[in-house]
Amino acid sequence: MDMVTRMAEEHPVVIFSKSSCCIGHSMTSLISSFGVKPTVHEIDKMPDGQEIEGALILLGRQPSVPAVFVGNRLIGGAKEVMSLHLRGNLAQAL
Repeated sequence: MDMVTRMAEEHPVVIFSKSSCCIGHSMTSLISSFGVKPTVHEIDKMPDGQEIEGALILLGRQPSVPAVFVGNRLIGGAKEVMSLHLRGNLAQAL
């Protein structure tokens, strides 16, 4: 989990995804539409991707990706991000 925490601390908005995850791409597009440039880590292309995926699962992510962090805080996955957006609270969270 330390690796995920450290990676999430490095940038204001971080998305953990997989290159084949269309929902991860949708989350990236949605967040970018607010003028925010998220840092995206495609864990299936990373040498330590399985370790990162395991840490995301330990943090309660099922499925593990996408996982969105804002200000080093786990916001959640697509369901939580879309819920914030539909309630009009996503821009404020970013």
